[in-house]
Amino acid sequence: MFAKNNPDVITENIGNILSPRASRTFNETGLPFLFLFELLVKVMFLRGQIRLFDISSHIKLTVTVLDPILVFMRSEQLCEVTRRGGSGTDADITYNLTDLGRSRATEFIRRNAYAGPAPVTLADYCLQINNQSHARRHVSRETVIREYSNVIVNSFVLDQLGSGMNSRKSMFIHGPAGSGKTYLAERLASLLNGSILVPYAIVVDNQVIQIYDPSIHKIVLNNDPPNQTANNRTLTDERWVQCTRPAVLMGGELTLDMLDLRFDEGTRFYQAPPHLKANNGIFIIDDLGRQRCSVEEIMNRWIVPLDRQIDYLTLHTGYKFLVPFNVIVVFSANFPPEKLVDGALLRRIGYKIHVGELSEKQYERIFKNVCEELEVTYTDDAFQYLLINHHYKENRALLACYPRDILSQIKDLALYEGGEPILDERTLKWAWNNYFVGA
Repeated sequence: MFAKNNPDVITENIGNILSPRASRTFNETGLPFLFLFELLVKVMFLRGQIRLFDISSHIKLTVTVLDPILVFMRSEQLCEVTRRGGSGTDADITYNLTDLGRSRATEFIRRNAYAGPAPVTLADYCLQINNQSHARRHVSRETVIREYSNVIVNSFVLDQLGSGMNSRKSMFIHGPAGSGKTYLAERLASLLNGSILVPYAIVVDNQVIQIYDPSIHKIVLNNDPPNQTANNRTLTDERWVQCTRPAVLMGGELTLDMLDLRFDEGTRFYQAPPHLKANNGIFIIDDLGRQRCSVEEIMNRWIVPLDRQIDYLTLHTGYKFLVPFNVIVVFSANFPPEKLVDGALLRRIGYKIHVGELSEKQYERIFKNVCEELEVTYTDDAFQYLLINHHYKENRALLACYPRDILSQIKDLALYEGGEPILDERTLKWAWNNYFVGA
């Protein structure tokens, strides 16, 4: 369905990922000559007088790719050489746009203001996403136990989470508010070990879609030697950024419009939707049912992606195209799935995982851990008072969120009174009444 392996595309292993080799000619980039020409003009306009080496670093393409474009620009009197460096290499040449070049640049920017690293083609993007699919990796019980070693949760729930990750199907985590669903879901990202390559942008029908998002994609710091040969030629395609596998969390702010391409009328290029940025990673929809659109609308949006691992996106021109949907989707809600979705959608959700109240021993362990973290002296008498006179008397479930919320209020009171936090009947009753008043 997507691009097949191209024997002409040279790749090499960088760590645990298959990285495309740097293009040697503009044909190897897969991008039209005129597209690269316009991008180069815009970059030179915004950067002013600039060395060829700096153009190459900005656009993430080699000098050999840029040379024929610059020759064309000089023949059209759009740019000129203003200085030649002392190193004697082409990369040290400094260029500047002419008045005609600046005039053309403003025209190009009005049409599309994107002037970042050169994008990759849709075909190359699809191929890379499939090559680094999380389906090629498996999670073991040992890995889950290690990653959740400091989390107090039922072992049955951990087994469900680990098996769900191996299934590569969506998961529906449900349980009462405060049971730790969101925390458990976010920690799933730590099970997706290994790094991936993320493009700065892709180009579809001559339209630029920005993919790399520094708020989502965390760059892997590589201590290897510089990625260059003795002739200063980059080995790997620098249009891709090596990142950890992404984890995207969306809550009540999620709308259906956010799941489509976002076209900026000012810049005239696109931002990718969050689930596209989450490719090869995990996408968490938290507090399902609190969004401004209905649960049915949200779930219906996911029928094709969950079933076929593809998604359809549409440009503002009406052009529709396919992208891979290599994402583990996790839904989190306070209600069981059968109360929120119908049977057709329910069967597409691989794992339904209930996170409920804790046992007394588990609750005590969390309480002790939070006491140690907040520097509140733990006493068994105070804990038993909390259980008997508050939790059991008022029929309050033992949920994972309560120890931190209650003990934080006790610490706040101590700061206000100018003393050390004390765990006793007075402070526990004070914090409890603050927390549950009117509930």
